[in-house]
Amino acid sequence: MSDRLPPPKLLQDARVYLSGPMDFVASRAAEQKLGWRNRVGEFLNEFGVTVFDPWFKPELHGLQEYGKEDETTAGARADWTFESGKAGAAKRSSCSERFWPAMHIDLRMVDTSDFVVAYCPTNIYSVGTPHEIILARQQRKPVLFVSPHITFSALTALRDHLTSTGDQTGLDMLARLQNEVPIKENPTAAPSLWYMPLIGSEHFFDGFGFAAYKQRFGWPDIPLDEHEKRHPPERPLLPFIEKLNDDLPKKWSRQRQDFVPNDDWLLWKLSEAEEKGGHHVQEARE
Repeated sequence: MSDRLPPPKLLQDARVYLSGPMDFVASRAAEQKLGWRNRVGEFLNEFGVTVFDPWFKPELHGLQEYGKEDETTAGARADWTFESGKAGAAKRSSCSERFWPAMHIDLRMVDTSDFVVAYCPTNIYSVGTPHEIILARQQRKPVLFVSPHITFSALTALRDHLTSTGDQTGLDMLARLQNEVPIKENPTAAPSLWYMPLIGSEHFFDGFGFAAYKQRFGWPDIPLDEHEKRHPPERPLLPFIEKLNDDLPKKWSRQRQDFVPNDDWLLWKLSEAEEKGGHHVQEARE
């Protein structure tokens, strides 16, 4: 592998939105500073891609700080109430309206993008991510969907410890906890059945494949590195994107039992032309 990525080709001027859980992640501060979006965004920038990252929303004319999110955003839920009457309605309305700008601008970024990269661990609750994915697919935009392997090494270690010490009470409590949370592993990285027809079979990935590019970009260690070391992706996203820069992906046809062109991939070819007033669409890339 060379020290540099291939120069921009098909991906030049493309716009990509990075979708994934933000609310119920382990640490919003860590996710914003060192999460997967930082690496994927840097990777895409090398191909001339405009990256829309909900942690770092673009500046707007006349609406400074509109929809900005940080580690304190989720604190708005503390004011939520189910109280009846005017007082309760006023509090619920305040919570709802407080998050509207963030929802508004995130959906506008999806609407503006050419395709979406979505990270969807099956163990993290998320509502915004499915909304964004569905919006993209309603517009026939491709969604590159990362569904990682989900295993809980600490859970296995705890169960083994309780078993080895003969702590039946602890084992019963652990079993109840697994049912109440629930704690469900996904060792095969299979996505939700609903996502399968929505996304399309050839746009699923079981990891990012950061290891192959980590030295090149000088990325610091993050928990995802250890996770992908334990579960090496069989179908990693980043090499797929690198290949996408040269050739548009195809889709599988059940009727023909072969790969066929995928017209969801519409990447505009833009050019600078002063006589036509700046950027204009030349042609769809093929």
